[in-house]
Amino acid sequence: MAVRKFKPSTPGQRHKIIGTFDTITSSVPEKSLVFGTRKTGGRNNVGKMTMRYIGGGHKRKYRVIDFKREKDGIPAVVKTIEYDPNRSARIALLFYVDGEKRYILAPNGLQVGQTVMSGAEAQPEVGNALPMQNIPLGTVIHNIEMNPGQGASLVRSAGTFAQLTSREDNYAIIKLPSGETRKILSACKATVGSVGNSDHALEKSGKAGRSRWLGRRPRNRGVVMNPVDHPMGGGEGRASGGHPRSRKGLLAKGYKTRTPKKQSNKYIIERRKK
Repeated sequence: MAVRKFKPSTPGQRHKIIGTFDTITSSVPEKSLVFGTRKTGGRNNVGKMTMRYIGGGHKRKYRVIDFKREKDGIPAVVKTIEYDPNRSARIALLFYVDGEKRYILAPNGLQVGQTVMSGAEAQPEVGNALPMQNIPLGTVIHNIEMNPGQGASLVRSAGTFAQLTSREDNYAIIKLPSGETRKILSACKATVGSVGNSDHALEKSGKAGRSRWLGRRPRNRGVVMNPVDHPMGGGEGRASGGHPRSRKGLLAKGYKTRTPKKQSNKYIIERRKK
């Protein structure tokens, strides 16, 4: 995976840096694993805007991703590596020997024709999903479950990975991309390897229009609003706006919003880096 830079033939091309798509082997998704989605424009079921700065964007089809990997002991062959507009990572289409097809997140180094498997008896190789009690210490992992059988919810973005550092009783201790070290039950599954498309972090849109294609509308700062619209609004000329806070008045930049008595605090060994 690499990135492409462009000659400054137009102002939009001057700073644009995008991926090469050289790992993608198919441009048409598997029809049985795709369904259409409707855009909300940030509106809820009664038409009220509940999320601002959302609207427009290219039409997308949603690809159903297998985050649970519960087909244990059944090998599958990687048929294609595909682009997914709904996430930063690439996805891989698996053909299981029993005839079923499923999408998974494509890890770094996964090749078309490779065989992957999930379950306790699977080998700790790239693309295989197995309980963390069966993964050797020091292994790089992604797609991590929080609760057994729930499906992966941690470390799913392009280029991210966690590391299995040690075990303690029924818990595996993992270091997350944020720098946080925490306990997760050893029975939870994780996939070996790091998430692919690691050069995604190097991409630059180059122009405002590319954000509009993604469905993101212009976001204006609170300090330029009127006092009726934002706590930091108003003032003569370019006033700084006082203490940084949200539209609802919640302090920003250092104010801790996590509940002090949150149930999961006991599983966090070391907090994420500030």
